[in-house]
Amino acid sequence: MFNKAWFDKINFGITVSDCQGKIIYMNEKSAEIWEKSGGRELLGKSLFDCHPEPAKTMLEDLLANQHTNCYTIEKNSQKKLIYQTPLYDESGNYSAYAELSIELPTDMKNFPR
Repeated sequence: MFNKAWFDKINFGITVSDCQGKIIYMNEKSAEIWEKSGGRELLGKSLFDCHPEPAKTMLEDLLANQHTNCYTIEKNSQKKLIYQTPLYDESGNYSAYAELSIELPTDMKNFPR
């Protein structure tokens, strides 16, 4: 059975916005990641207020055209995978947009298959 608390306590950031970019959900790790920018106070705020150009224009395209975007960043010697993707409701309608922020170990193994 699905339990929302799994996402609240999981050890990677999950931030969800509505289709217009208003933040509607942050799990505990996401609030921690964005603590210096307001943490949970970002709920109800626009993603566009959190991004400079050219990221703002890219975000606008992702939301409008329901694209998935994936990349890595490195900050303070910590590498992260950022995965942004549209979410669809039970009827298949575009209903939200999610960002996962996953810390990657420096010695992460790779298994080509």
